[in-house]
Amino acid sequence: MSQSETAQIYLITPKTTALGFYGQTLKPILDAVDIACLRLGLVSDSEDDIKRHADALREIAYEFDVPVLLTDHYRLVTELGLDGVHRTDGVQNLRDIRKELGADSIIGSFCGASKHQGLNAGEIGVDYVSFGPVSPSNLSDETAAADLFQWWTEMIELPVVAEGALSAERVSELKEFVDFFALGEEIWNDEAPPLAKLTPILNPLN
Repeated sequence: MSQSETAQIYLITPKTTALGFYGQTLKPILDAVDIACLRLGLVSDSEDDIKRHADALREIAYEFDVPVLLTDHYRLVTELGLDGVHRTDGVQNLRDIRKELGADSIIGSFCGASKHQGLNAGEIGVDYVSFGPVSPSNLSDETAAADLFQWWTEMIELPVVAEGALSAERVSELKEFVDFFALGEEIWNDEAPPLAKLTPILNPLN
């Protein structure tokens, strides 16, 4: 993941999907849109299932030279030839993960709306932190993280990702203070074509 002067898009694949999703749905998006990073968002208790989906995602992503991160399961990263891991549990085990994966792997940490966790993750040596949700949600008890981004960008050099409850309006408000916008359920969650849902969110960045 490389930073640029303008915020970039980071895509999280669906929590549940068929293997055909990667070629049929994701590849056309990568053909049409500049994506900075992909994260396997699959939720599964099956190691074989995770491996099959990771293989399918990696094959598509590497055609476009896009790095691929695994969610949480860092012990599979090297075996699967992926670029790193995104941890959803703040700072837990980050030192051990860095030691196991090495300096070249990408490690990101979701820190909710906690400045303290973000700073701790940065001290441990992650490559980015993510905060969210950026809008209040009836499905989350977390405080919206929107107010964190300006402070973080002004005070901290470590790249910051906004994720959760994103909209075109939020992207427009936060684009000066965010390095990456992580989009997932916002574009996969109904029958509308994902690219059609992604385009208006991208518009404020153009």
